Amino acid sequence: MIRDARVLRAGFVPRELEHRDAEVNHLSSVLRPITESEPADTAIVTGPSGTGKSCVSQFVTERLREEALDIRATYVNCWRNYTRFRTLYSILDDLGETLDIHRQSTPHDELVDRLQRYDGPRTVVILDEVDQLDEPGVIYDLHSLEQFALICIANEEATLFNRLDDRLVSRLRASEHVRMDRYHDGQLEDILAARVKWGLDPDAVTDAQLSRIADAAAGDARLAIGILRTAASAADRENATRLTDERIERAATDARAEIQQANLDALTPHQRVVYDIVADRGPLGPSDIHDRYADAVDDPRTTRTVRSYLSKMVQYNLLEADGQTQDRRYEVVQRADPSPSE
Repeated sequence: MIRDARVLRAGFVPRELEHRDAEVNHLSSVLRPITESEPADTAIVTGPSGTGKSCVSQFVTERLREEALDIRATYVNCWRNYTRFRTLYSILDDLGETLDIHRQSTPHDELVDRLQRYDGPRTVVILDEVDQLDEPGVIYDLHSLEQFALICIANEEATLFNRLDDRLVSRLRASEHVRMDRYHDGQLEDILAARVKWGLDPDAVTDAQLSRIADAAAGDARLAIGILRTAASAADRENATRLTDERIERAATDARAEIQQANLDALTPHQRVVYDIVADRGPLGPSDIHDRYADAVDDPRTTRTVRSYLSKMVQYNLLEADGQTQDRRYEVVQRADPSPSE
């Protein structure tokens, strides 16, 4: 059934994007100066999970690289590279500038100095999930370097700005902002149809079934593609030639559980402590959560940072919040259980 598994993978960037022309054109115009060896503005790309922020950013970057030879690009997933050192090291590593850098002994400032001295092609740096950074000052390190064009991807602008100092917030507010809204069902169906066209055998799935998947995904393209991938993978293992409605229903449950587990596994050590406190003792208010967290770790982060952790986990469906401001209380979202093996 599966003809090209690549198009079903979460990180796949297609040659053509569905229903994101305005956002592609906006971001392309922001980065256009680097094709003429001029500095480009920083771009802030925001929107809920599954709205194509990473895909659009990488699509635009690759299209610019097709237009000009002297442009490079590097992508940093700040879920995994959440410290200042890891972020800077990841960028330098992509640029081939880490041969004599020692992870244990090289000071952070040496990494910044090396980026300042970099005289290669102008480079687009994509910081995905930038609000995950333990030390968001790294944004300032990069924002001030003209040889790098910076794309900062986050779910919510407010969550990102709340963790930055006033100096950096002032600069970023003047940056270009590209906002992604959730897809509606018809748009998700088009996205799925394109993946089916290139990835699956003809007639493997009906239009009605694509509509069913889109409805289950509720505007989240990541989940929609995950449902299609899970269903197709299960069918392919059994040498089936078509998807059934029952298989799609099971795949929806499994894809939600997979995404939820991936989000949980991606939490930083400090975020995981906060999550576990809520899981063990919730529902709890933010002050109680911070007090328990501060007692549990040796180097607690500020109340402001812990509130950002809580907001992030709500965005990724790990926690749910009830109430407003001071009366808000958090508890864990019930874990999605994968369907039994067939």
